[in-house]
Amino acid sequence: MRAARYHGPGDIRIDEVDRPEVTDPEDALVRVTHTAICGSDLWFYRGQQDRDVPSGVGHEPMGIVEEVGEDVVSLEPGDRVLAPFAISCGECEFCRKGLHTSCSNASGWGGENGGGQGEYVKCPTADGTLVKVPDRHADDPETLKSLLPLTDVMCTGHHAAVNAGVEAGSTVAVVGDGAVGLCGVLAAKRLGAERIIAMGHHENRLDIAEEFGATDRVTERADEAVERVHELTNGGVNHVIEAVGMESSMNMAFDVARPGGTVGYVGVPAGIEEAEFLGTAFGDNIALKGGVAPVREYIEELMADVLQGTLDPSPVFTKTVDLDGVPEGYAAMDEREAVKVFVDLT
Repeated sequence: MRAARYHGPGDIRIDEVDRPEVTDPEDALVRVTHTAICGSDLWFYRGQQDRDVPSGVGHEPMGIVEEVGEDVVSLEPGDRVLAPFAISCGECEFCRKGLHTSCSNASGWGGENGGGQGEYVKCPTADGTLVKVPDRHADDPETLKSLLPLTDVMCTGHHAAVNAGVEAGSTVAVVGDGAVGLCGVLAAKRLGAERIIAMGHHENRLDIAEEFGATDRVTERADEAVERVHELTNGGVNHVIEAVGMESSMNMAFDVARPGGTVGYVGVPAGIEEAEFLGTAFGDNIALKGGVAPVREYIEELMADVLQGTLDPSPVFTKTVDLDGVPEGYAAMDEREAVKVFVDLT
């Protein structure tokens, strides 16, 4: 099969590789029809994260089941499925409590599973991981594009909003205007937030935030951004979504939080050394909740809204490529020419 693989910083190539095979009774083989490039993929692309050379890349596949192991009971060949970015068994202590990303039998999409940006992937523990798309929606291109963000960024934004305690009538600040931050805006709106302040530096992305329900945009930087939020809210907000993961963004999240508020964080921590925000958290009794999003816990709930037409995160895709265009897609995201790249293998 053909698949995108990492060959070093800035070097993604489409290679001929062995197609993964069903080797365990709980496996499923999926022919990938759609996938995406994630902001977290840029860490290794920029050389800021170690990765084997060469290695398969990608973790957001959607496709058609081609083959299943003899113990798989919820899926059969021909089913359209969504694949959360983390593989989970669905049966262990942590899966049962909704923490599928802490699954005792967890694995990922790379290695012998093939990587999510290729023509096929193998899914271990398929019953615990893969989510079937109802047949009546399985071949509608617009619906599928709206569903694909549920493999990662939409559920991640929702995780942040839930952990920040967003509810009807809330005022929320969202730190970060990448795909996850934008989906955090959409999630906050879905949960009933009355006022949503989108904080970022790219007008085109903040336009999407407003389309998703943001009522205010803050484009100032550093202390000026904090001051602006305090002006808008008379002293800060009770609910903050942190969707970046840098030390500066964490500091900002706590600086715009009202005493007694909560920061829901889903930005992958990077370069955090001094953790000044912990002093702010302690002094103002601000809670910090979140972490890596258990997509499998949320995906069916959010899929129901997509299928009934009340949720559409697809505007986060601002560029579409085919498999051969994946290297170009990485470059576009690295250069901030695209928010998130949709990869169509059909």
